[in-house]
Amino acid sequence: MAGHIPGAVFLDVGADLSAPGGGRGQPAGRHPWPSEEQVSTVIGAAGIGPTTRVVAYDDQSGAVAARLWYLLRASGHDEVAVLDGGISMWQAEGRPLESGTVTPTPERFTARPRAGWVVARDEMTGLDPATLVIDARAGERYRGETEPIDPRAGHIPGAVNLPFAGNLTADVIPVFRPADELRARFTAVGADRNLPIVYCGSGVTACHDLLALHAAGLRGRLYAGSWSEWSADPSLPIVTGDKP
Repeated sequence: MAGHIPGAVFLDVGADLSAPGGGRGQPAGRHPWPSEEQVSTVIGAAGIGPTTRVVAYDDQSGAVAARLWYLLRASGHDEVAVLDGGISMWQAEGRPLESGTVTPTPERFTARPRAGWVVARDEMTGLDPATLVIDARAGERYRGETEPIDPRAGHIPGAVNLPFAGNLTADVIPVFRPADELRARFTAVGADRNLPIVYCGSGVTACHDLLALHAAGLRGRLYAGSWSEWSADPSLPIVTGDKP
C-alpha cells in the first residue's frame, strides 16, 4: 500500500538497523548488529531522544518493526512499542495515510547497550548444552528441507523451532495472540525456566519471538548473527530434521 502513517519517519532495516558489510554468505551474516555509535547516530537523526515515545510499525505483522523495538530496548530505551497489525490494521480502521518524506528534527540519543541482550557467535559456540536456543524460522528451513537464502540448510544443534508466524492469529489481518496463549507457547519449551537465546535467518524476525516473549511476561536474548552468520562458517556444525 502507498503512503505512511502521518508523521512517521522511515528507517531501513538494512541501511539503518544493521551494520555495514552484511550480505548473503558474508562472515557477519546478512544483517549484522549495529555498533553503539551507529545506533546513537541513526536513532538521534530519526528524531528520537532519551524521553521520546516510539511506536514502530511495518506491513509485515511486526516482523520488521520488532527489530527496531528490540534494538531500542537493547540500547537502553524502554519507551518503545509495536503497532499491532501494523499499517494494514491502521488502514482497515479507516485511519489516514500521507505521502512524501518526513524530515524529523534531530535529537541527541546515546545508546547504552544492556549487557547480555545481544549474543555473539563466540558465545554461541561455547554455550552450556542446557541453554535453551529457539529458532524463529519457518519449519522447512529449520528442518533443512529448503534454504533459499543462506549458504547451508539446517539449524544450530540443540535449537528448538518456534516460527515467528506462530505468534500471530489466523485473522485476515494477523495480530499477536493473547498473552496467555503466547506464554503457553513458550513455556512448553521451557522458556519460563531457562532464559532463551533466539535466532532466525539474520536477526530480524527473531525479534518477533522476543517481542512475543515480552508480551507473555518472559524474556530472551538475541543471537544477532543468526543462521546467516552460523551457516557461512563451514567449521560450525549443523543439524537437519525435526530433532534439536
